[in-house]
Amino acid sequence: MYPARIHDEFPAPSYRGNQKEGLSDVRAAFESGKDVVLVRAPTGSGKSLLARAIAGCARTAGEASAEQVVDAYYTTPQVSQLDDVAEDALLEDLCVIRGKNNYDCILPGETDTPVNQAPCVREREFDCQVKHRCPYFSDRAIASNRRIAAMTLAYFMQTAGSDVFGKRDVVVVDEAHGLGEWAEMYATIDLSPSTIPMWSDLDVPDLDGLDEAVSFAERLEHVTERRVKELRGNAELTPDEVAERDSLNKLRSDLSWFQEDYRDPESATTWVVDQADGEGSPVTIKPMNPERYLKHTVWDRGNKFALLSATILNKDAFCANVGLDPSDVALVEVGHTFPVENRPLYDVTQGKMTYDHRDDTLPKVARQIVRIMARHPDEKGLIHCHSYAIQEQLDDLLTDFGVGPRVRSHDKEDRDGALAAWKRSDNPDVFLSVKMEEALDLEGELCRWQVLCKAPYPNTRDSRVARRLEDGQWGWYYRTALRTVIQACGRVVRAPDDYGATYLADTSLLDLFERARHDMPDWFDEQVVRMSEPDLPDFAPDRALSGVSASAKRRHDRSRSRSGGGSHPLSDVWD
Repeated sequence: MYPARIHDEFPAPSYRGNQKEGLSDVRAAFESGKDVVLVRAPTGSGKSLLARAIAGCARTAGEASAEQVVDAYYTTPQVSQLDDVAEDALLEDLCVIRGKNNYDCILPGETDTPVNQAPCVREREFDCQVKHRCPYFSDRAIASNRRIAAMTLAYFMQTAGSDVFGKRDVVVVDEAHGLGEWAEMYATIDLSPSTIPMWSDLDVPDLDGLDEAVSFAERLEHVTERRVKELRGNAELTPDEVAERDSLNKLRSDLSWFQEDYRDPESATTWVVDQADGEGSPVTIKPMNPERYLKHTVWDRGNKFALLSATILNKDAFCANVGLDPSDVALVEVGHTFPVENRPLYDVTQGKMTYDHRDDTLPKVARQIVRIMARHPDEKGLIHCHSYAIQEQLDDLLTDFGVGPRVRSHDKEDRDGALAAWKRSDNPDVFLSVKMEEALDLEGELCRWQVLCKAPYPNTRDSRVARRLEDGQWGWYYRTALRTVIQACGRVVRAPDDYGATYLADTSLLDLFERARHDMPDWFDEQVVRMSEPDLPDFAPDRALSGVSASAKRRHDRSRSRSGGGSHPLSDVWD
């Protein structure tokens, strides 16, 4: 790596904010001998441009000896972040490669078939005459030979050990704050009827402990191996059989790795097993602190690493979570340049939103939201609902209060479509979102205000969370929630001249700020110190709807009346 050229590699014609100073600090950290640099850069600081400059410091083929690795990877957990990179003209030399399911086969009669179900994977010994023009293999070949290959973290991890995407000189991970949690998610093994077609033929025991889980995994590995051999014996597979084969192959690999890791006395991984309903019921095998998994899939893939995020809150805790030695790691802070008065926090708390108190608190929160809507009659708003249960209750309450024509929501299957429709709308609609605290750019008039309905603490019913709390890891618990809050607060203020208000509805958020105060970045602590109670209008649904067009109100009224009866032949496609 050649950190000295980091400024020459910056892709924009000029710097903004603290980009120049931040890159100088990154250069100094690498030149001091650090292998990993954590770059804490707040929303709007242009992390992708910083990432490109760092990746450009990788050795090239002309600068390396035969045994030295060259070039760089750029990777991010967020698909939307990769989409933004692909569309940014300043980052055009980042060569993007995606998974096979994102490309369509070009063979006659197969143009609607994704490459992961094309004849080359369905038919044994199929000789594709147009493989050189296949969009997936073409992009893969190009990316493997380009100076900077860009991909999602999932694809990056899946290609560990491949001949095509081997070790490189520099690896840059954007939005890296959840790296440990992402690794745990990717390494989790789900055993259920949806993942194992022959589930009904299995005698699934009541797994009372890890030893029983390992024995069951060994037996299941043999069963799935036999099924894969049956599928391989067919001259041609259907698309469903292809999906089954690929799923079972991944499952076999995961089960094998679980058994090997569990039996390794030097492994740092702790495994937990969930089987809520005992004998015959689905099983989830989850790793905690999967250092070995990250070593194989990430840390062995490069010489030098830059990990960028707005919310790497505690260096030592982050390093412990992902298996890094803090002495090999530097933390670089990129200062915030957005005026604090443009990103105010408002206390509109109405009580606790825990499960036991939600039924009492949520109607009060809904009334506050109507008042907030009246304060912003002509501006779009975003409600962070935290869960689909809260979203559904809140949608019903707001409709009952008479502001339904201004409210939109989404389900699990139509997240992207509903979000895009809301962003395109000319009305000041309010979007009830679930798990959209990250990777959402709502600059300018796309959104001027938002509400956090609930403190986003990790689910204590998750066995990994419960295990950590049993071990006294309360600092991790509070940091995880604070990280999500900070990410959420950054959705509506995206540039120094942008502005947007964030309203806090759950009393537990105030408690969280006190408990995690020492882990707050200075720029967010400044927001918390300035937090105030807003002067809201009285509860007036008509005023909250004053900016909504008459046609939108009529469409909503027709939609509600139709959904109530459910008898219209076009009720499922109306509007």
